[in-house]
Amino acid sequence: MTREDILSKYPDITLTDHPFIQHKLTSLRDKTTSTREFRMLVEELGTLIGYEATRDLDTVEVEIETPLEKAMCPVLKGKKLCVVTIMRAGNGLAEGVLKLSPSARVGHVGLYRDPETKQPVEYYLKMPHSVNERTIIVVDPMLATGNSAIMAIDKMKEMGATDIRFICLFAAPEGIEAFKEAHPDTAMYIGAIDRGLDEKAYIRPGVGDAGDRIYGTQ
Repeated sequence: MTREDILSKYPDITLTDHPFIQHKLTSLRDKTTSTREFRMLVEELGTLIGYEATRDLDTVEVEIETPLEKAMCPVLKGKKLCVVTIMRAGNGLAEGVLKLSPSARVGHVGLYRDPETKQPVEYYLKMPHSVNERTIIVVDPMLATGNSAIMAIDKMKEMGATDIRFICLFAAPEGIEAFKEAHPDTAMYIGAIDRGLDEKAYIRPGVGDAGDRIYGTQ
């Protein structure tokens, strides 16, 4: 399935094709990009794509006093956001989103992919209270098979969350299809839709292992 086919089939997928975002994604792909620069780029992209993912948050008018007069002005409505990182690669992306809302709550879902089955295995879960009353933004740089993101959002729904958005930098068509089949009601914000998966379930052309490149591990 081509990128155009995907965007036509799923209108709630936002491909964030701003020139600055695309430029930074290209820098991420470059194998000569250093660990330090890669980490910084991921964080910057978290802020830029997070801006799009929060565009429609509800606001309410409150009265404030400026240096000149009283005025009715908008503030965010309801409980603070909850940014949920799929560890470990999602941590860098989450830091970028938190620059938009430093007071947001943070949840952690620890998953690793079994090398044989390619299925996610949970090893950690810690969430703030009142998940069901918050806008949840789940972040993971890569959406390959989609299995980890699907499991993470399963967990959020089990806790009562209803307003869930998902951010990733690179996605494979196979992962998008699996994700939307499992969670058709979850909006997606994606930096780039790549060609597809290889025999090891890596996104091509992709960036390699995002976690390794963020933290300088092998």
